[in-house]
Parts: sequence; C-alpha cells; structure tokens
Amino acid sequence: MLEILGPYAVLIFFLIGIISAAIKILPEWERGVVLRLGRSIGIRGPGPIFLIPGIERLLRIDTRTVTMDIPAQDVITHDNVSLKVNAVIYFRVVDPEGAVTRVIDYYFATSQLAQTTLRSVLGQYQLDQILATREEINHSIQEILDKATEPWGVKISNVEVKNIDLPKEMQSAMARQAEAERERRAKVISAEGELQRAEKLKEASVILASSPSALQLAYLQTLSEITNEGTKTVIFPLPLEFIKPFMDMKS
Repeated sequence: MLEILGPYAVLIFFLIGIISAAIKILPEWERGVVLRLGRSIGIRGPGPIFLIPGIERLLRIDTRTVTMDIPAQDVITHDNVSLKVNAVIYFRVVDPEGAVTRVIDYYFATSQLAQTTLRSVLGQYQLDQILATREEINHSIQEILDKATEPWGVKISNVEVKNIDLPKEMQSAMARQAEAERERRAKVISAEGELQRAEKLKEASVILASSPSALQLAYLQTLSEITNEGTKTVIFPLPLEFIKPFMDMKS
C-alpha cells in the first residue's frame, strides 16, 4: 500500500494529523475554553469544535457536580475541646473561563479553602453547639466557601459535616452527663406523679368527708375488692357510724 502511494503517504498522514488536531468533540457535560496564542477567546461546546492547529488550544472543563471529601481536620472548639472533624462538599463549575484564567487549579484551591474554613468556623462554636446545630454550621460553611469561590467560577451547592470524633475522656464525661440527666428526669417525673396522686387523694378526701354515704360506699367497695382476691378471713374495723345510734341510746 505504501509503495502504491509513494511520496503521497507522508502528505496523507500529515493531513490526518492536522484534521485530528483541528476537530475536537466535547460531550454534553464538558465545555472547552479556547486559547488563541495564549489569549482566551471564549467557551465552546458541547459537540464538535474546530480549532486552528498550532494557533488555538482547547482546555476541557467538566461542569458536572463534583463530590469532594475533606480529610479529618484537628479542630479546637471555643470551649477548648480538641476534635477531629471531616466533611464533604458538593460543587460545580458554572464559569469555565473563570476556572481556567482566574485560578491555577480550581479543584486544589477549593479543597484547601474548604479545610481552612472548616477549622475556622468550628472553632467559633462550643462542643454542645457543634453537636446540636450541625445544620446551621453546614449552612455557614457553605456561604463562606461560595462567596470565596465565586470569582473562580465555582458554585458550592452543599456542605455536610460527616463525622465528629471526640476524645475518649470526653466521650466518658458525656456518657456520665447523659446518665445523670436521665436520672434527673426520672426523679422529676416520679415527683410529679406523687404530687398529682396527693392532689387527687386530697380532693377525694374532701368529697368523702362532706358525704357520709359516699364514705360508706367507698368502704363497701374496698371490702368487696378484698373479698374478690380469694381471701377467706377478713378483719376490718367497724365504722363508727354503724354503732353511733346505739351509743346515743345508751347515753
């Protein structure tokens, strides 16, 4: 084949190389920043792109959402508790030209900024606040990162604090605190129950004291409940109201 083509073989391969360098195809999720003699001339894509070989150069930028894991950071809280905290952030490039011309490596820059922001924000909270207001902390970190990366053409869509590792002595202290809190609540509930019981007994005693017939009915009901338990012998005091008429007659 090469013998047939002869001197045209080199020319054909040269043309194929020029065509492959001049035509680029970008998928739906990519955009291309075209540099002509080092100067950005705009964004192209998706689809086929035609370049001037040797003069224009294409830089591909992925515009899909990126999931970045922030390594565990050593954090000292506002109340001087040492923690290890990691997080995950979700971001995407909304301005490919800015991501190329305004920062050297937007992925590395976003990662470093996220780590320092995580330590800075958590250092402003106490331990109890970090454990209780995680959503507020996530939103605060997101706002700071989004404002800082906006000039780079990067949009921070979400930030989630994942794991908070406490020292073992702090875990033991929190366990003791939680146990003490549960005991306190149990005692409070028991005291409230006794208070309600005493109030109901007081109300019942007032009603029974004002109505001798109600007292007799309550006495008989109690006697009936005792006999239903299978007790064969029951000893109970005779109410004074039963013998009062005989006492009056004797006197």
